[in-house]
This record gives sequence, structure tokens and C-alpha cells, in this order.
Amino acid sequence: MDDCCDPKGYQAVFSSRFARRVARRYSKRGLSPAAARMAGFVSERGLEGATVLEIGGGVGELQVELLRRGAARVTNLEISTSYEVEAKALLERSGLSDRVTRRFGDIATEPELAEPADVVVLHRVVCCYPDYQLLLSVAANHARRLLVYSHPADNVVVRAAIGSENLVRRLQRNPFRAFVHPPDAMVAAAEGDGLRTEYRHRAKDWQVVGLVR
Repeated sequence: MDDCCDPKGYQAVFSSRFARRVARRYSKRGLSPAAARMAGFVSERGLEGATVLEIGGGVGELQVELLRRGAARVTNLEISTSYEVEAKALLERSGLSDRVTRRFGDIATEPELAEPADVVVLHRVVCCYPDYQLLLSVAANHARRLLVYSHPADNVVVRAAIGSENLVRRLQRNPFRAFVHPPDAMVAAAEGDGLRTEYRHRAKDWQVVGLVR
């Protein structure tokens, strides 16, 4: 595994403190704008009874919303183990514990970690992975009907912010790095398995791409 994909690096960035912050924000404000657009894209194309695979779902707020909108079951794949306390609490409060399976591992290097699903979701995940082509290719291969992902906008402001964060991590000897991958190249990687892009929301911060088979 590449150094920037070392689980220790992910654990340091996506810590239990980070998980608590995400959970509090969701309880107070609901989904972020980008996550809400992703949920809308999926639900508008038929979610009733669907299986969902979320790669890097964190505390699982997007999963809860998709289950409430009609999805049957969700499998979550995570590299960091720091989300589990908050994820369990959220599922218990929502009464959805029996409909979510949470597993650990890197699906890009171990595709067998999860079965294909009707819907595959990657929210704020592609930017955390160096080999976006491999990750999106594997994700697309697992998507029976729909694939939706978000990524940072490729502009000066976002690049400067992520570059500053990476500099701090380097000084702290944290191997984790974030990336601003080329948007069109990401689309090409996602479309390589027979999907076609049907939705692209361009924003100044987080952008959303939705594909259908």
C-alpha cells in the first residue's frame, strides 16, 4: 500500500474527534449541500429496494438519508476505524442498525471486500486517494445501476487550501495527503466500465458527478 494510504495516516486525520464533529454537524444541519445533491441524484432515479455500497462513508449520515428514502440495505467500507462509535450511535438513533453492514479495508486494492450494489457512493473520498483512476474504476465495476461521487473543485483557492493542509501534515510527519485530481480525467475513469455521465454539478468547493449504467 502506498504511504499516503497507510491506515495510520487516515486514523490521524479522520480521528474520533473528527467523527464527533461530523456527527454533531449532521444532527444540527442535516446533509451538506454536496451530500444532499448526491442523495437527490440517486433518489430521483429510483432508490426503492436498492442496495447501496458507500466507500468511505464515515459516520454514515448519507447512508441514513438513503435508507430513509427507500434503499433496502447499505454496505459501508472504511479505512479508518475511528468512525465506529459515532456511526453506531447514529444508526441506533435512526433505528437502522440492522440494515447497514460496516467493513474495513481498501476496495481499490481488494475489490472482493464488497459485492456489487445497485448504487455506489463516494462522498469526499476520491480526493483522499492517490490513484483516482484505480479507485473510480473499481467503484464503477461495483455499480449495477448508479455511481455518484464528489470531489474538490479544481481552482486556485481549493488547491491553495489543500496544499497548505498537506504542508502541515508533512511537518507533522503524517503520511496522509489530499489531492485535487483533474475532473475530466476522473469522469473518464468512472465511465470506463460502461457508465455514462448524466449529472455534473459544478461549485466553487465540492462538485458532484452522477453516472448511470
